[in-house]
Amino acid sequence: MKCAVLQALDISCAVSADTVAQIAQDCLIDEVRTWPKPGLVSHVDTGSHTDMTAAHFEASARAISPYFSDLYRAGEGNADLSVLRKVGLAAEAAMLRVTGGVNTHRGAIWALGLLSAALGWRTSHSVALPCCEVVQRVWGAAILGTAQQASSHGGIVHQRYGSGGARVEAGLGFPFIRSIGLPALQKGRDLCPGDEEAARVQCCIALIARLEDTNILYRGGIKGLAYAQTGAEMFLRRGGVGDPAWRKHAQALHHGFVSRRLSPGGAADGLAISLFLERTENARLH
Repeated sequence: MKCAVLQALDISCAVSADTVAQIAQDCLIDEVRTWPKPGLVSHVDTGSHTDMTAAHFEASARAISPYFSDLYRAGEGNADLSVLRKVGLAAEAAMLRVTGGVNTHRGAIWALGLLSAALGWRTSHSVALPCCEVVQRVWGAAILGTAQQASSHGGIVHQRYGSGGARVEAGLGFPFIRSIGLPALQKGRDLCPGDEEAARVQCCIALIARLEDTNILYRGGIKGLAYAQTGAEMFLRRGGVGDPAWRKHAQALHHGFVSRRLSPGGAADGLAISLFLERTENARLH
């Protein structure tokens, strides 16, 4: 399985800051151009959302792309978490400017920003570690030691349900992405050769089935999360994108999410992160 390459990196695969920024942008655009993703915005429809479209996401991806270069360079210079946060906040401000105040990519800025910084750190230290492991080793303690903002969706969900969300996932080195997202992306390719969109759908739905998605919990509570995970698991048990009728089943799941206003934003970010890791870790990029 290709994701095994993450455990045997060649340091000659170092990527440049500008390349990292372009890869991040491409991954975010590929995520929004994937359909059907249950409840999520795509180039086909707006899912469970009334305040954002694919155009918002694409404009946002282009606006925040340069900040991933900055985060790479910050990691290269051994910046601590407070410096990375400042760059991330500047990226958020750029996002909000181009979307008219709509939060399209806050979670992705956080995750891809940390991974971009990890790539820079790894290059400057000439260490052949997976960048998820770099995040955990270099910034993990600081991430886990930072309190959730009580007023944020993640903070509200943590208070109500005890869910760790994106902060804990990052602090632990993205274990769900490594154990679920990356293998599901490859499985999608195995099940539906030549169809990259199918592979992305497989990855997204596999993450929905396992993640305690804070976006779903915020909108639908425990019942909403149970519905989402059960539906996603059923899709996978039918064979996922290997089922000849997979698009029909995925569309039905999508419509069920929309009718309940569920939006698995954590899984959407997880898809973009999985793509980013594949493209920065598994390929020889200079």
